[in-house]
Amino acid sequence: MANLLVTGGAGFIGTSFVNFWHSSNPQDKITVLDALTYAGNQNNLADLLDEEWFEFVHGSICDQTLVDSLLVKYDIDTIVHFAAESHVDRSITGPDAFIDTNIVGTHCLLKAAKKFWIEEGEKSAHLFHHVSTDEVYGTLGENDPAFSETTVYAPNSPYAASKASSDHLVRSYHHTFGLKVTTSNCSNNYGPYQFPEKLLPVCILNILAGKDLPIYGDGQQIRDWLYVDDHNRGIELVIKKGRIGETYNIGGNNEWANLDVVNLLCEQIDARFAANTELVARFPDSPCARGESAKSLITFVTDRLGHDTRYAINASKITAELGYDPVEDFDSGLNKTVDWYLSNQAWWNSIQDGSYRK
Repeated sequence: MANLLVTGGAGFIGTSFVNFWHSSNPQDKITVLDALTYAGNQNNLADLLDEEWFEFVHGSICDQTLVDSLLVKYDIDTIVHFAAESHVDRSITGPDAFIDTNIVGTHCLLKAAKKFWIEEGEKSAHLFHHVSTDEVYGTLGENDPAFSETTVYAPNSPYAASKASSDHLVRSYHHTFGLKVTTSNCSNNYGPYQFPEKLLPVCILNILAGKDLPIYGDGQQIRDWLYVDDHNRGIELVIKKGRIGETYNIGGNNEWANLDVVNLLCEQIDARFAANTELVARFPDSPCARGESAKSLITFVTDRLGHDTRYAINASKITAELGYDPVEDFDSGLNKTVDWYLSNQAWWNSIQDGSYRK
């Protein structure tokens, strides 16, 4: 039995990870630490609050006293560190929060782990797993090879720079102090519970409301799309079988240009409206309700400052060493994502009207 501390567990990927891990490791106990900033939503975990194996703590990873106490109170032997400010646009307009959470917060966790696990000798068997991003590697040209674990770091946004800094801190605590760590760098996640500021949930909800679908520049920026439970599957493999001190890239083998992603999404939602009159009644403002294509809402806007052209993940290391292989292709994963948002209107309504914060 393991005792996990999952930071940022009320956010998009953290929520999915908690459910995924419990389904395959029901004997383990999970404590979630989340500051419930704008992207954290305790409603995501409402069904778990009375479970014996689950604890929720409202607090910040930057609170050193709190973090220290949690490792002792819950006898933590595994930290899975998701908590981060993660939206590039927000890092451009307000980078301070990214420095505080992603760098200072990660260091607080590392100090607590070092103190409890090494200095006090409480856990010789321990693991600090750090969840990072492919954005630390910078950008790729059209014909450049995909990012590997040996690609030189070249972050281009304050968000990416803060995550790169946290990666280096985690590595340093392993090599200097002997902390047992692993790191994973993932590509663009999508799926249920994603906060409606990222491309897919923004577009899904805007289609339903009949609002513009904003596409940066010419929409030809390429991303590798990774369904969230494929990401969780990769993290589980790294935690259980990965080599200590190593980094593993987790990707979806699924490169798409942003404009093509939005076109595919529009086609999937068009088809649902055509086959389901109940959707027409629920979302009368959508052009789909009038028999028009959601593609009519596509609008090109001024490109983001410093927008990276292409990300792509070479996942051959985790595949060869740990047997990782994504289960979802983009069509199946996107269908699951659209179905979840259509079935969980109360969830995203509470975000749009702000009531989830209460």
